Amino acid sequence: MALAVDATTLVRRRAALEQAGVLALFGVAGALQFSIAIAQILLTISVVCWIALIVVDRESIDVPSFAWPLAAYAVLTLVSTAFSPEPRTSLMACKQMVLFVIVPLTYRFARGGRAQTMVTVIVSCAAASAAVGIFEYGVLHYDNLGQRPQGTLGHYMTYSGLLMLVICAAVARILFGERDRLWAALVVPALAVTIPLTFSRQAEVGAAAAVTLLLLLKDKRLLAILPVLAVVFYIAAPAKVTNRFESIFNPKDPTRSDRLVMMREGVHMIKDHPWLGIGPNMVQPLYAQYREPDAVNATNPHLHNVPLQIAAERGLPALAAWLWFVVGLIVALAKRLRDKRQTLLAATALSAVVAMLAAGMFEYNFGDSEFLMLFLILVTLPFAAIQPRRA
Repeated sequence: MALAVDATTLVRRRAALEQAGVLALFGVAGALQFSIAIAQILLTISVVCWIALIVVDRESIDVPSFAWPLAAYAVLTLVSTAFSPEPRTSLMACKQMVLFVIVPLTYRFARGGRAQTMVTVIVSCAAASAAVGIFEYGVLHYDNLGQRPQGTLGHYMTYSGLLMLVICAAVARILFGERDRLWAALVVPALAVTIPLTFSRQAEVGAAAAVTLLLLLKDKRLLAILPVLAVVFYIAAPAKVTNRFESIFNPKDPTRSDRLVMMREGVHMIKDHPWLGIGPNMVQPLYAQYREPDAVNATNPHLHNVPLQIAAERGLPALAAWLWFVVGLIVALAKRLRDKRQTLLAATALSAVVAMLAAGMFEYNFGDSEFLMLFLILVTLPFAAIQPRRA
């Protein structure tokens, strides 16, 4: 009798840990769009539950294939940190590697139908977040480059980057989903309006690239919608917003000029330190040494380009590991597109990768913690969804 009672108690504890871990992870996906502090607290809770389940059930730790290049990237980052001129400063950037735990965590807790439910949570929270941004622009007059909508987050770049990822999920559900398509269709206009209102050109480019891919995957004839959307944008958007977008093509725009200068400066950094880079978090401290005379800003926190930033900070081997991660992820997702049961989540993840890459040519989004967390959740969901739930 005692053994039966102990077995029942153990089963209940496992079920409680499972439920707590799942709910905490769902909370992470939603809270990211409002507070990084709350999201990280919930992430810690989910990790603790996962570790407890590993100990109690002696579970093996399963990860999708793209987790291995991420692990290699993390190791090479630590090596670069060890040889940095200021290891303590570089170590601050290494803390972000802890966020890679989201991959096995999502792979463990978001299995089966939970993956689709998590996307619904993400899209729903984004609807509220977008409403905050619209309110800031229209009522609080956050309508200029000095004061931009940023939701409840600390920076408009982070805010627009998260909305860019969510628009991938929402549009993918409209095109490929079998349920909750109406809700996604209601949320997309709010997302599409809010991103330009942040004056974040890289998010506009990333969202446009992702939506173009999704339309192409569904039916190439749908690409005819894009010129119509462009006309609507120019007719409906405020002049400040359209002028900001047009500055992408203006060779005299100072921010565009400064990005071109940063590219040359980054190349010089790579030539001087090709194998280990100048060290994570060291672009700003060493910027003066590489600053060219025609640079606009006296200093910059990063080089506004993901591949260039990785190579300059961490070296060419780290860049190779990151490219291995990206290419391997794209190949794996492309294979899943062929299975109708996996098309929705695979298309969501693939469009998120395209958005990250397109926007990442003009912004170091892979180094933004909130962006990285949501990105890793979205790209892991297609792999988690096909895994059976633990008994």
